[in-house]
Amino acid sequence: MFQFFINAIVSVRWLNLFALLLLSFIWLPCKAQPLKLDGKWYEAPSYSYCAGPTILQCPGMVQIDQINKTGGHVFWQGNFEIGQTTRLVVDFKNSSVIGMFHHRIFDDHDRLVAESEGGIQSVVPNPFFLRHGREFTLLPGHYRLTTEISSPFFLAQPTPYLDTLVHYQQAIKLGDALTLLSMGVLLGLIFYYAVLAGIRRNATDGFYALFILGNLLYNGTALLVFTDLFGLHWFYLISFPILFSNGIYVLFVLRLLDITSVASPRLYRLGMVLLGLFVAFALLSLFKPNWSLELDRTGVALFLCYGLLSGIVRNRQGHFLASRYLAAVVVFFVLGILAISLGRLAGLQTIYVEHLGLLAVTVEVLLLALVLARQFSQLRMQFERAYVHATQDALTGLQNRRGFVEAGNSEVERSKRYGHSLSVIYLDLDNFKQLNDTRGHDIGDAALRAIARALRSVLRSNDLIARLGGDEFAMMLPEIGREAASEVGRKVFIAVSNALQEFPPVTASIGVIGFAKVTWTFSGIMKVADDLMYEVKKTGKNNVHFRHYD
Repeated sequence: MFQFFINAIVSVRWLNLFALLLLSFIWLPCKAQPLKLDGKWYEAPSYSYCAGPTILQCPGMVQIDQINKTGGHVFWQGNFEIGQTTRLVVDFKNSSVIGMFHHRIFDDHDRLVAESEGGIQSVVPNPFFLRHGREFTLLPGHYRLTTEISSPFFLAQPTPYLDTLVHYQQAIKLGDALTLLSMGVLLGLIFYYAVLAGIRRNATDGFYALFILGNLLYNGTALLVFTDLFGLHWFYLISFPILFSNGIYVLFVLRLLDITSVASPRLYRLGMVLLGLFVAFALLSLFKPNWSLELDRTGVALFLCYGLLSGIVRNRQGHFLASRYLAAVVVFFVLGILAISLGRLAGLQTIYVEHLGLLAVTVEVLLLALVLARQFSQLRMQFERAYVHATQDALTGLQNRRGFVEAGNSEVERSKRYGHSLSVIYLDLDNFKQLNDTRGHDIGDAALRAIARALRSVLRSNDLIARLGGDEFAMMLPEIGREAASEVGRKVFIAVSNALQEFPPVTASIGVIGFAKVTWTFSGIMKVADDLMYEVKKTGKNNVHFRHYD
């Protein structure tokens, strides 16, 4: 078990190291330098309206420690002081999942000096790309900030903070870059897996493309990409796609790890239970939409646990992909659990909880892309091994008839296309049956292997050598002239004769034909070579004959 975890860690160490370096690289620059702003949360009835400088004077207002994640109508009020005329930005830390907000700034005489509004559901454009930040220019003095928030639900606690414009513009860059880079990765991999699903007719690839799509819709809405680029303000794109992608991920794991009622009945039954539960979540969200994100949160925790458990169990059962999948899902599990558990990020203003979730998905899809690449590599090796078995003679290691015919046809067509010369050597053993009958088939096999070694010793690496069957051999020599072909033919005859000295009474009859320019078909060339070899047999055997065509 320990060895498995070592292998799992090593297999993804570079990508994991990159993720850790990325987080540490982002952490420090994204720590804004906010002005001191102390405040408190208040909950108001949904019908309440409060535009005054003192929240508690508004009817029905109740102070709370933190907001309810199933949404509501809340206010935040805090005091701050500035010593010189300053261009400030008011934004939210921890989370960008906010339906509507309205900032009001009052001076120390309770006069309204500035206000601004926005939110994912608001049609007011954002002055800062992918941010809820609002700019204000204020004179020196004491001020009170009142922020009204109305939202169907919250992912974390979006707390207002103040920063100088210059520092804010610099601090948001890395978070925005992470958003755009990760969204680009997700978009690219959606098309990649969708194309694979179509080409391979593989439901596993299709399920994973749908899972990534659900996360793309969620992150694109939650991190304001769709709002700022496309003017899309449908708030429930944050929650509804995840309700479905949670179930899709379970289907993906079932297919990827071949979890069936036969191979792993307990995991299979657990997967069916989760799918039924996720269907119930989706139906419940239609009646309780403000609970949809909390149902998402529960669903994410469940499918992460299921994926981790499935990887462990199937790895112990010896599934060939389970160890690599488990390496990916361990990282996903850690980052994903953090993303759904945290309500705030201490010390960070411009990195949100949503960024952690986006990073978790991005790392997981990249790691699983490596798993898929490994799967392709294994399939290719299996195909190559199967092809070798189908085209190679098991006894001698030379090509067999099928391999020689395939390669020979290609070489003949190439020689025709480029006008190259070509020669063929056809070899048949004399008295080979007598050797088998008198000394046994083991000795006959040894003779065949000795001939194969002799042929390899005198021919070039690009020459085709095959055992066509029984005691017949053929060689094709591309781009070789008449004199050279004759010389090679004599070398082959000498090498084979020397090899056969240990296996009397076996000798060899060889026919060598050469073409200065190829106009014949492969089958025609082989017939002429075969006929020439039989001429040798008819004239006494144990010899080599040559014939050349211009």
